[in-house]
Amino acid sequence: MPAITPEHIHALIAAAINADDLDAFMELHEEEATALVPPDRQAVSGRHAIAAAAAPAIRGMTGFEVEVAEKLQAGDLAMTHAFWHAVGIAGGKPVEMSGRGTVVSRRQPDGTWRIVLDNPMSPS
Repeated sequence: MPAITPEHIHALIAAAINADDLDAFMELHEEEATALVPPDRQAVSGRHAIAAAAAPAIRGMTGFEVEVAEKLQAGDLAMTHAFWHAVGIAGGKPVEMSGRGTVVSRRQPDGTWRIVLDNPMSPS
């Protein structure tokens, strides 16, 4: 399902992570998107590189919630800030994390939105 607004991207990120659906997560990104991937804040570009780096972080997440805090939009570009909370299992141990994420998205020719830049670990 494509994002119909910049804010909708965050709900779709949560749905993909909760479903352990890396393909759905990656469909939210433009082909040449760049992301900082937790936990090491590794900067990666391109869908394939993002998928390879994000897969371990997504795998094992059993509960991911997100709340959009703010949007700034100028034409076909938007920047959204959101607060997120995640629980899951990593290395056989329970994990709980929270943070603030920033997404820059672009309206596509068909009117949907995709991620251009993704920083799930923005400073507070």
